[in-house]
Amino acid sequence: MVGVTGGAPPRDAAELLARLNARQGRAVTFMEVCGTHTMAVARSGLRGLLPPSIRLISGPGCPVCVTPVGFIDHCLALAEKEEVMVTTFGDLMRVPGSVKEGDAGPVCTLSNAKALGARVTPVYSPLEALDIAKQEPDCEVVFLGVGFETTAPGLAATVLQAEREGVANFSMLVAAKTIPMALEVLATAEELALDGFLCPGHVSVILGEQVYHPLVETHGMSCAIAGFEPKEILLGICALVDQVDGALTRVENCYPGPVRPTGNPKALTVMNRVFEGCDSVWRGLGAIPRSGLRLRPEFRVYDAAQRFDVTLPRPVEPRGCRCGDVLRGVLDPKECGLFGKRCTPEDPQGACMVSQEGSCAARYLYLGGGDA
Repeated sequence: MVGVTGGAPPRDAAELLARLNARQGRAVTFMEVCGTHTMAVARSGLRGLLPPSIRLISGPGCPVCVTPVGFIDHCLALAEKEEVMVTTFGDLMRVPGSVKEGDAGPVCTLSNAKALGARVTPVYSPLEALDIAKQEPDCEVVFLGVGFETTAPGLAATVLQAEREGVANFSMLVAAKTIPMALEVLATAEELALDGFLCPGHVSVILGEQVYHPLVETHGMSCAIAGFEPKEILLGICALVDQVDGALTRVENCYPGPVRPTGNPKALTVMNRVFEGCDSVWRGLGAIPRSGLRLRPEFRVYDAAQRFDVTLPRPVEPRGCRCGDVLRGVLDPKECGLFGKRCTPEDPQGACMVSQEGSCAARYLYLGGGDA
């Protein structure tokens, strides 16, 4: 075996790469499902340093990318209301929705809507949006709650604070998603034939190790939780290789400092106090049962989807965009006909080119754009 078990511990990333390149096992395919891993792998050029027998592909690890076009349409519809100010993390500003023709031409991003006069305000946190609501009591402030388990506790804490302070003009449009069920869908995808997952570090800090046990017990997948430096990612890959070559499957925690077996109990308690599980639509993966979060009934007063009536168009993905295939891991970004041509970080046509955590943006920024 080639990985971290047995012998002297590796001193640096070069030694880990040397061990991987000396491996004699069968070809394997692993998927990383963390936007920070996606960026780190691209920035370090790590994928190109692995031997041909070890294939590392990116999955749906970018929360902005997996947010479906229908949600963006809903955001745009809210932004049209005169009494509403939409507040959002900055990346969501440039994610295209369905094209909607108007006198001023197509308005399909929150950034374009803002330029045309809509009240759309980028913020750094939901608490900042709550502060705006307190400062402008005559305005309905809506925060766009996207993200994975790393974001959900902060969303929940903001709702609880709004309740404590009696802020009646604050609400959220929630599209938060949870990772475990999406991994189960990917584990059973015959088109991928995965041998293991490089599990997300940040999400694992919240959820812990135990959430990946069904992937091992039900689907026979190898799992390794990894940090974000090149050496830490390589440690995770080595752990996966060891499992495959040793005919073993388990959840191996290669990021033991921040990640505990049962996660972060305080964060989970806050998240579960405010949210409950629900079915959710993922870009590229479709509807996945129990893969989303919604406000519990006692907090639905803060649900913008119930507070405001809007008419939504039929969701239409940007023409020619293959972001869904990239998120499923069946298409390399450079295989999309728009990549590096009509679709760049300066003028993104799809969600995967908007956030730096997106596979397309990471490939373009760190590996030479259209020539990557």
